[in-house]
Amino acid sequence: MTLDVAQLCAQLIRFDTTNRGGGDCAGEREAAEHVAAILQDNGVAPTLLEPAPRRTNVLARIPGTDPSLPAVLVQSHLDVVPADASEWSFDPFAGEIRDGFVHGRGAVDMKDMAAMTLAVVHRWHTEGRRPRRDVVLAFVADEEDQGAYGAHWLVEHHAAHFAGVQAAISESGGFSFEAGGVRLYPVGTAERGTSHMKLTATGRAGHGSRKNPQNAVTALVTSLARIAAHEHPVRLTPTVEAFLVGAAKALGVEADLDDVDATIARLGPAAKLVENTVRCSTIPTMLQAGYKVNVIPGTATAQLDVRTLPGTVDELEATVDALLEPGVTREFLEHQPPVEAPVDTAWFAAMAEALRDEDPEAVVVPYCLGGGTDAKAFSRLGIHCYGFAPLSLPAGFDYRAMAHGVDERVPVAGLEFGVRVLDRFLSS
Repeated sequence: MTLDVAQLCAQLIRFDTTNRGGGDCAGEREAAEHVAAILQDNGVAPTLLEPAPRRTNVLARIPGTDPSLPAVLVQSHLDVVPADASEWSFDPFAGEIRDGFVHGRGAVDMKDMAAMTLAVVHRWHTEGRRPRRDVVLAFVADEEDQGAYGAHWLVEHHAAHFAGVQAAISESGGFSFEAGGVRLYPVGTAERGTSHMKLTATGRAGHGSRKNPQNAVTALVTSLARIAAHEHPVRLTPTVEAFLVGAAKALGVEADLDDVDATIARLGPAAKLVENTVRCSTIPTMLQAGYKVNVIPGTATAQLDVRTLPGTVDELEATVDALLEPGVTREFLEHQPPVEAPVDTAWFAAMAEALRDEDPEAVVVPYCLGGGTDAKAFSRLGIHCYGFAPLSLPAGFDYRAMAHGVDERVPVAGLEFGVRVLDRFLSS
């Protein structure tokens, strides 16, 4: 039986694996069992691991023809962020295939990559082929929260499964991006660190009608206004510098690394790929204070989505401290450092070659992710982690708006392109 990648993606979308965070998740078990059954049918022995009920991970290893070569890890997460059906023009979990697209939550984040991986495994089985090196597979839980039931748990408790792995590929890279008549393919070689913070303002509770210079809410919002207005300094990582130089050359514009903002402005639409990764960011996202309109509360809290670049954490902490009002303290809710893989490796060159084999006009550039992925877990094992989930996208398709967005969908032709590219990369 031929396994169609679009059907595989649609099947995975139909499993509601919504992860609301804080342990509130529908569970990945049924999706994981489905993946395991497909692997089993294609001659690959899966291992299912659950650190908690229904939080299921699938691991497997496909032996290569040359066991002396370092192994490569291909990893996908099976959970998805919530989708409010009232905001969508179609059922987020119906997995419809129509108008040349697979529709539904997880279509690009990242059940597409899971489907493409399974399609490659099926190809190898039906054609009697094996990869040159061991290919380790991981379909994991809990990426959309903190990975405590997924990648981080696997790294801490099942590191032996990843023995011999030198490089990993996963989400958020290898997709086509049209800019100025050029087709860029950004391959993720770095991502900013995640250092989310909680601010707590402590003051004097009292009646809302009376003057109170120790109002916790006032101290908190004053601090947040300063933080929101602050622009962190430019800090170029090797990945971002390589992107700026490579993209500027491809687009025929000047790359002035002494004036990064001007260089980014010259990149046109491609600026979106880099503008969030030249600085740290501290974005207020959550507020909580009070219980009655005429009562000044004694405490008020806020949370910040904080993203860091290598070597900047101490500087960022000092900056935030200087912006806080007296009586406002901070603490880290999550503190995962930035990660960066080398660009000048045979791994990156092989990804670029696989893309150019399918699209001779591809301009492949390294790329720093503004957010975070399970690379933060697997890099702890010394694995070089790359964002490489290849897709060919139609001009004007806003791929970056799809992940966590409304009406998420992925083009069928893009999935088929991705299977061919992954097959080339993993087979060689």
